[in-house]
Formats: sequence, C-alpha cells, structure tokens
Amino acid sequence: MRQGVSNIKRAEETGRISALLYLEFHGTTNDFFAVRNWTITSGRTVCVVGDTIRENLFPDSDPVGQKMRLGRISCQVIGLLAAKGNSSMGQDQDDCVIMPMKAVQRRFTGDKDISFIQVAVRDGASTTTTTAADAIKELLRTRRHIADNEEDNFRIMDTKELATMLTSTTKTMTALLGAVAAVSLLVGGIGIMNIMLVSVTERTREIGIRLAIRAYEHEVLMQFLVESVLLSSFGGIFGIILALAASFGLTKVLHVPFALDCTIIVVAFFFSAAVGVVFGYFPALKAARMDPIDALRHE
Repeated sequence: MRQGVSNIKRAEETGRISALLYLEFHGTTNDFFAVRNWTITSGRTVCVVGDTIRENLFPDSDPVGQKMRLGRISCQVIGLLAAKGNSSMGQDQDDCVIMPMKAVQRRFTGDKDISFIQVAVRDGASTTTTTAADAIKELLRTRRHIADNEEDNFRIMDTKELATMLTSTTKTMTALLGAVAAVSLLVGGIGIMNIMLVSVTERTREIGIRLAIRAYEHEVLMQFLVESVLLSSFGGIFGIILALAASFGLTKVLHVPFALDCTIIVVAFFFSAAVGVVFGYFPALKAARMDPIDALRHE
C-alpha cells in the first residue's frame, strides 16, 4: 500500500472551489477492503472516498459521479465507503481517499515504493499471533533475499500487540490519575472539615439555643451535614465545569473528537457529595453532642 498527504478540492462544472481540505490518500488494491473489513455503500471499487469527505465536499448530493482535485490531479468519485468512525487512536478513518496503487505511484509519487502492507487472517484460520507473524516474516525474508545471518530490513507490527501496549499504558495512566485524584479528594475533604469545624465554633451559641429549646441531636447533625454536602457539591460542580472546558479546549488543540460521557459526570458529582458527608460528619457530630449550657456560655 502506498499513502500520502494532499490537499483536496471539490471541482464544480463552473470551476468554483467550494471546499479545501487536507487528508491522507491511499493507493492500494481491492484486497484493502477485505483486510480492513470495509464495505462500499455505493459505486464501483476503483476510486472511492470516505464518509467525512462526503460530508465536507458533497453534503447535499451523492458524490458518486462527481469530480474533485487531489493536488494537481483531477479524479472522479466513483465509490463511497461506509462510515467507520474514529480508530482506537482517535484518528478519523473516514477522512480518506482510496485510489488504485499504480495510479498513485505513477501520478503522485513517481516511484514503486510500498509504504506498508496490511495482512488479515482469513475466517477459520489460526489467529495465533506468533504463527501468523512467523509466516509473514519468513515470506518477506524470502522475497527480499535476506540471508540467514542478516537482520530483517522490515518491521512487523501486530494489532494485538498494539492493543496490549495501549491497554498497559491506559492502566498506568489511570493508576496515576487515580492517585492524583485521591490526594486531591483528601486535601479537599480536609479543607471541608476545617471549614465546618470553624463554622461550628463560630455558631456555638446558636447551637446551644437550638438544643436548649429541645432540638434533637439528629436535627443538628443533619443541619451541618447538609451544609457540608452543599459545600462539597458546589465545589464538585465547579470542578466538572472546569474539567469540561479544559477538555473541550484540548480537543480543539489536538484535533481529536470531544466525547461526553454523562455517566462519568453524574458519578463525579455524587462522589463529591459523598466527600462532604464523610468529612463533614465529625464537625456535625461535634455540634450535635454539645452541652446546651456550655454552648450558651460560650463567647
């Protein structure tokens, strides 16, 4: 397979240019679609475009049969790929143009070099990584005439190895972020507890008056617990807003999609409320167990 990067323009009959994009184009064979498990929505398998190209250049019409320009080369769209969405790395798989390999080599690159080869195991065959990789390695060494005492002049990368590496990296990052979050919650919880202790001390006479007029301990306890939960909840809401704003800004800078998971937001909010309950319980219990007479004498 041969790939490259080019600017692409939609060519109207009037010669007007309505869009300008930068994307990857691939020169390949028909086996590309079988290996990538990619079906064609319409058109013939000669020169096809991804769904992102259709949305940007032909939003209101069928792209099949229309023309566009890749760099200085004009080509006719005769196929549309089914949408696949983003890859595991966040790359838009639909932002691509597929052309015959010989056409790309002749009209774009000017050579017969191959950038990479993708291989898929047929249905029913053994999917053992070492077996497939060893077979591919042996075939490439034979085709490239590499002697037994010479090192490989190619590299084989299996998607399972990539997935394992990504999983390991994700787990490490999750553990690090979890540790940072735990420390932050501990510091925040201690701050909430100190604020509530100060509030209990400053309102000692108020607490004494409530207890003197026969307020129940659980009512005083509930009052300060509610105040602590409200304090932590407002902090949680502010943190969620700040995190969403920062995440949205980073997606624009890094050019990755912004995916919003409402479940995580709800869990984060209730977790912040739980922090208020845990760290606000001791100050609330201290207020509820005050002696009314000592509280009224407090200055």
